[in-house]
Amino acid sequence: MDKYKKYYGVIIFCLLVVVIAIVGYNMAYPKYTESVAEQTKVDKKQKEVDDLNQKLKVVQSKIKKIKDSIVSSQKKIYAPLESDLGNETLFFTLYNDVIEMLHANSIKIKSIDYQYNPDTDNFVKFGKDVYFVCDVNMELISNYVNLGKLIQDIYQYPYYIRINNLDVKPYEKDKKILLSTLSIRLYAHTAPDESADTTAAPALDGANTALPQ
Repeated sequence: MDKYKKYYGVIIFCLLVVVIAIVGYNMAYPKYTESVAEQTKVDKKQKEVDDLNQKLKVVQSKIKKIKDSIVSSQKKIYAPLESDLGNETLFFTLYNDVIEMLHANSIKIKSIDYQYNPDTDNFVKFGKDVYFVCDVNMELISNYVNLGKLIQDIYQYPYYIRINNLDVKPYEKDKKILLSTLSIRLYAHTAPDESADTTAAPALDGANTALPQ
């Protein structure tokens, strides 16, 4: 038995190594498992983000196509059916139609404001006695589908509505929700239909309006 005493140190060392290895494994394995689980969650979230970004691109592409089709379309300018209507009344006729479009598509309005007769518009510069112009600026909350339907409704609206700007971004806490800033421009004749027929309107080319300088 004594002849094995010289190996006791080696045996004890090996046992210590095994014990340390087992302890280290037991400590490291849960962290490894946790790390794998976290990476799986990250990969899943990344896939969701990629899918939502793809949906956003589809919406943006649809919006671009609609804008392009607006450019090639001809639209009438709204004219009142009655005389002696103030500019505000003309504005609210179109304004209410826009609000109805928003409600019909279940789009929430975070904020809204408007500006009468912006100085930069050619209708204001060259025909302010005949035309009334109003910018409507809105912050909206919606999803991808309903926003696309709203743009489609604006395009199909029988009277001319110009889309000044549309900025879309997903809500950080829920990428399925869109926070949009939409600016549109409404146009109306200041006289009833019969008067509007005798007054030549500036040429409309969709969202781009070209007037003689």
